[in-house]
Amino acid sequence: MAHASEHDLKPLVLLVEDDPQDALIVEALLEDSGLAVRLEWARSVDQARRSLVRLRPHCVLLDLGLPDAYEFSALSAVIEEAGDAAVVVLTGLAEEQAGLAAVTAGAQDYLVKGRVEGEMLGRTLRYAMQRKQAEQAAVALHAERMRAKENARLERGLLPSPLLQSMPIEVASRYRASRGSATLGGDFFDVVESDDKVVHAVIGDVCGHGPDEAALGVCLRIAWRALVLSGVTGSALLRQLERILKAERGGSEIFVTMSTLVLEPDQRTVRVWRAGHPGMLLHDGDAVSLAEPEHSLALGLPIEADWHQDVLELPKGGGLTLYTDGLFERRLPGPQPRWLGEEGLLELAHRHSHLDGEHFLDALIADVESITAPEAHADDLAVVHLRWKDLT
Repeated sequence: MAHASEHDLKPLVLLVEDDPQDALIVEALLEDSGLAVRLEWARSVDQARRSLVRLRPHCVLLDLGLPDAYEFSALSAVIEEAGDAAVVVLTGLAEEQAGLAAVTAGAQDYLVKGRVEGEMLGRTLRYAMQRKQAEQAAVALHAERMRAKENARLERGLLPSPLLQSMPIEVASRYRASRGSATLGGDFFDVVESDDKVVHAVIGDVCGHGPDEAALGVCLRIAWRALVLSGVTGSALLRQLERILKAERGGSEIFVTMSTLVLEPDQRTVRVWRAGHPGMLLHDGDAVSLAEPEHSLALGLPIEADWHQDVLELPKGGGLTLYTDGLFERRLPGPQPRWLGEEGLLELAHRHSHLDGEHFLDALIADVESITAPEAHADDLAVVHLRWKDLT
């Protein structure tokens, strides 16, 4: 492995100064400063901009009196391109107020020509770079706090509390954001009980990742709940959700997979409409199998779709586990690329089929994450387990 030379490890300082004599003075002061740096010289604002892009220095020493600058235009141009670099301005003896104004405008510090000694210059540059790092850390911390608040708001919208009244049904759910992402994705689910004692459930996945997809998932989840509680179900429900999707999405390439279910009060019949979504696990006591109800196209595709109802027979005390593709579209480690897939997921589910919903989900997700290869951009996953309570 190649190692950086001692020269390359020194901070890089870009001096923007049109006067060669002043540039030589700065170079001599730096040699006496005790601060080991690499020095580059730019003679104009235009040359400084190009050097900033090419060199990415740690600090910029900027003369405010450049011939191709007017008032603070040089400072504005340098700050715009400076990136992570600290900026220290140089002013004349009669321009100290300009130095103070430059700090207010975004520079980390200022120095007055003719009053600078080597030790002062070194200390000023060192503090300016540390101050810049502290400012960046504060900005990053603020951004992280804002992101956390945004995630909390989105999570409340994507992952609601089930709205159940009297039906004896247990609901367990889990959500995992994509690895390497600080923002929730577009996976969502919901469970509600309507006035006629019918339990409705949905699970969906907005293609893509990020806050826009998460916000769209919140929109569709709330629309689904409102439509279901107003009596709209089945293909009519999906058609209305597709209308909302097309009106709210950011581009025509965005689509949504979804399964919406109706669990009848007889506790044995489940009506299912699948719009391009994966299958589900069917629980029968300590046994579990993969159910693949009839399905049609996802919502939002440029093709006319017709979503048909399929009916599942649910065993007494039976249940269902709904999931998004982030749970099984994962690679297995090894020399040959292989995917876990739904059949692999079913094998893992068999190991834990004797567990109650909460423990089943925890064990299943733990198994999936332990046997699949870690990926920086693995998809989000959402899982919902529904099971009728055995009241006998």
